[in-house]
Amino acid sequence: MQSFTRLVAHADFTVDAVTCCDEHAGWSEAESPQDYRMVLVRSGRFRRRTRSGAAEVDRLSAYLGIPGEPEHFAHPAGGDVCTAITIGHSLWHAIAGDEVRTVAPTVCIDARLDLEHRLLVADAADGDIDFACAERLSGLVSAAVRQIVDTAVPAAGGSRDCALVAAARALLHDDHPAAAGLLPLAAELSVSPYRLSRAFTRETGVSLTRYRNRLRVSRAMDSLERQDTGLADLAAELGFADQAHLTRTMRAHLGHTPTAVKALLRTA
Repeated sequence: MQSFTRLVAHADFTVDAVTCCDEHAGWSEAESPQDYRMVLVRSGRFRRRTRSGAAEVDRLSAYLGIPGEPEHFAHPAGGDVCTAITIGHSLWHAIAGDEVRTVAPTVCIDARLDLEHRLLVADAADGDIDFACAERLSGLVSAAVRQIVDTAVPAAGGSRDCALVAAARALLHDDHPAAAGLLPLAAELSVSPYRLSRAFTRETGVSLTRYRNRLRVSRAMDSLERQDTGLADLAAELGFADQAHLTRTMRAHLGHTPTAVKALLRTA
């Protein structure tokens, strides 16, 4: 028996916490899901069998699922807890390219990817789905794709990255509609989310998410300096999930809450 808790619901991806209580050594009936997905284990272990063979899946491994690929599962060691990432077709193709065929049954989850997995779950709880979650998820899936598919992940553009990042920054500062999230921003610039994220960090020294939050904190201080809006309205205006999200972000960047910043500006 399985239970699902939806952590993130986005038009291009979902993230679920999945608890499986099954305990059977034999193989299940064939399943053929119709979506792309990445499944990472938080605790426990199980076995998965596809046309390429059977493999153990545990907290040091993960698997990528391709639409229509028959798969069977066995749980000889009891239950497990996993994070299941479902990836929309357009986002998958932006990350992995076309005609992807897996050439290994599992992905090796090293310590760095383990941390990225945990931070993705934390980002989901924080509420910044369009940037923090999308950026973390894109990097995690891209790292998995590079390990086990036989087509190349779209590469960075070398010297063109400077122009790409400059264009992205301009869209963010102009509050362009595409700047509402990593995925529409990448689509507007005709690059994969992974390439944009990597290029941005390489060129600026900070992640796209942090840069965008730094810009929002600056705009929040503009408003607090004018003292012309309430915090809940300010959070909504700047695209934060709620007032608490605004408060956490400002504390992370400034070491002060919005209320404290407002008092400091008033004193100044």
